[in-house]
Amino acid sequence: MLAIVAPGQGSQTPGFLTPWIEHFAQFGPQIPEMVSHWSQICGVDLNHLGTNADADEIRDTANAQPLLLLGALTGAGALFAGNDEAISVVAGHSVGEIAAATFAKILNADDAFKLVSTRGREMAKAAAISKTGMSAVLGGDRQTVVNHLISLGLTPANENGAGQIVAAGSLEALSALSENPPEGARVRPLQVAGAFHTSAMAPAVETLAALAASTEANDPSIRILSNKEGAEITNGREFLDRIVGQIAGPVRWDLCMETLSAMGVTGVIEMPPAGTLVGLIKRAHPEIETFALKTPDDLAAAHEFVAKHGQVK
Repeated sequence: MLAIVAPGQGSQTPGFLTPWIEHFAQFGPQIPEMVSHWSQICGVDLNHLGTNADADEIRDTANAQPLLLLGALTGAGALFAGNDEAISVVAGHSVGEIAAATFAKILNADDAFKLVSTRGREMAKAAAISKTGMSAVLGGDRQTVVNHLISLGLTPANENGAGQIVAAGSLEALSALSENPPEGARVRPLQVAGAFHTSAMAPAVETLAALAASTEANDPSIRILSNKEGAEITNGREFLDRIVGQIAGPVRWDLCMETLSAMGVTGVIEMPPAGTLVGLIKRAHPEIETFALKTPDDLAAAHEFVAKHGQVK
C-alpha cells in the first residue's frame, strides 16, 4: 500500500528545482510554460526561486510556500505522469497539505497556487505584527514536554513524532525555554519569521477563508489525511476549510504517521524537496519503507518502489 507525502516549510534548499526544470525542458516547452503561468498567478518568479535564489530569499514565507508546492507537483508529475492509480493515500505537512489536496484532485493546480501564494503572503504579514518565533524541542517525554511548553506560555505548534515537538510563541518565552529545557530534551532555535500554527497567525485566517469560500473544492479522488488529528477526510470542502484553520492551529504529523501505519501503508514516497518527512517516518514507524524523491536521477528507483508497494485500484 503506497502513500505519497509532501513536505512543509523549512525543507527547501537553494537550487533544488534546477535538475527538475532541466529534466522537463528536454521534453518541450510545456512545463516551463506552466511554471511561468503559475508564477504570474503567485506574483513571484518560481523559476528563479527554485534555481538561482539564495537561502535567505527562499526562507521568506511568501516565497517558500509556492516554491514548495511547485516542488511537490513537479516530482509527482515526473513520477506518475497523471496516472495515480497506484497511490492509496496522500498527506502533507503544513503547507504540504495544499499539494496533497492537489494530488487528490480536491483543488486544481491554478487554484492551489492562488491559495498557497495568498497563504504565504498573509502569514508573512501576520508574523511581522509581533516578535515571535519557533524552536525545536528534541527528545524527552511527550507529555512532559507539552506541559513544560504550556507552563511557559508557548504552543506545541508542530508535533512531528520521533521525539520532535516544535514550540512557538514570544521570543522571551522561547529564550526561557532555551535556558530551562524540559527534562531529557534539548532545544534548537529555528530560523523562521514567526509563530506559525498559533493564534499569532489569526490575522491571516480571515483573508484565506474568504478566498477558500470562493474556490471550488471537489471530494478527494485519493484517500487524504488531515494534519489536525491525522484523520481521513472524505469531503473536499471540509478539507479546504481545515487548510484554512490549520494556519492558526497545531500540526499533528505524529498522528498522520500513526494513521498511515494503521491503514497498512507499506511504502511512503516523499515529494521534492524530500528528506524531512521520510526521516521522521523511519524513526517513528520503521515498519514502513520510505523513499525520498530528490532529483530526476531517483526516478528509475522510484518507479520500482511504486511497483513494489502500489495497488492498482
